[in-house]
Amino acid sequence: MRGGYLRRHVLSLADFETLAEKRLPRPLFGYVSGACEDNQSLHANRSAFSEYELRTRILVDVSTRTQECTLFGRTYSSPIGIAPMGVAALTAYRGDVVLAAAAQQANIPAIMSGWSLVPLEEVAEAAPDTWFQAYLSKDRAEMDALVDRVASAGLSTLVITVDTPAQANRENNVRVGFSSPLRPSLRLAWQGLSHPRWLFDVFVRTLMRQGMPHFENWHGGRGLPIISKRLNVDIAQRGHLTWDQVSAIRKRWQGRLILKGVLSGDDAAIACDRGVDGIIVSNHGGRQLDGAVAPLRVLPEIVSSFARGPVMIDSGVRRGTDVIKALSLGAACVFIGRPFNYAAAVGGAAGVTHAIDLMRQEISRDMAMMGVTSIHQLDPNCLYPISPGPCRA
Repeated sequence: MRGGYLRRHVLSLADFETLAEKRLPRPLFGYVSGACEDNQSLHANRSAFSEYELRTRILVDVSTRTQECTLFGRTYSSPIGIAPMGVAALTAYRGDVVLAAAAQQANIPAIMSGWSLVPLEEVAEAAPDTWFQAYLSKDRAEMDALVDRVASAGLSTLVITVDTPAQANRENNVRVGFSSPLRPSLRLAWQGLSHPRWLFDVFVRTLMRQGMPHFENWHGGRGLPIISKRLNVDIAQRGHLTWDQVSAIRKRWQGRLILKGVLSGDDAAIACDRGVDGIIVSNHGGRQLDGAVAPLRVLPEIVSSFARGPVMIDSGVRRGTDVIKALSLGAACVFIGRPFNYAAAVGGAAGVTHAIDLMRQEISRDMAMMGVTSIHQLDPNCLYPISPGPCRA
């Protein structure tokens, strides 16, 4: 879709989801939109933001205001970023490149998923400031190979996801026919044929230009093709990962090291002792443990426990006011996942750019309404908690 159509008809991040559901085959949309079991954490991630209302100050000159934020010494144009999303190149043509390049052009951070179908070197060439998120092998040689490969590509920020010790019970994936890799079937073939725009714009185009998509960055090398009768059981088996592996990576990796998936102040303190540079508070968008606490509720606890660097957050962010609330509770940056995936699926680079612009406009407008001229003025005093419990600032 062209930028003009997007500006006229896509007025919020939610509008991208509506359009993406029509465009994508059911297994792919179900994979992106789904969570696990009864979706308790998926819904809690959103409802946690409604437990706060915003305090406003009046008659403040907000004609000049900035939403710039600083992470690891670099100034970004906005306190939002693109979270890592697996198989993004299956929902949008070269999706990983599209997301990373749009983020770099907008001067916001983006994290490339280790469960991606584009070689990390290609993303690094298109957007060298991209962060790389890794799932670690239990084999030390494979783990070292992946870390070294990221370094050789010139990427300087490594994000280790730590909340996937076992395969999640994603019943939704089974119901919509999604597996990893995708298993060939008549049902899968029909879904492709019944969505011709996706079939030709994404899948056929990829086959003709790059060949069959593979998991390109798995354990330092190329993994299975995206469509295969053989399942790689090691994909979801990460119960081996401990603090010892984190320490080993810290010794080998010379760049910035971030842990993603922290929900405990105690773990944040350990991360601090182990030399981790930053934390992303996350419950994987509700996709791992159903009933896991919403990140916003534990954000203040983790901010107070981690002193080495920025504490960031993802899961459930859909509006500028969500960003404002997270920043007020101590987040240094707020990452958004599914909506940017939908934006890429619907409009490619123009879609992602429009999604970023929507969020920046909302944040700027919200700051003006609150009488805030810089995001650094946001603190718990800007919030009014309306429900009891650990979420109170």
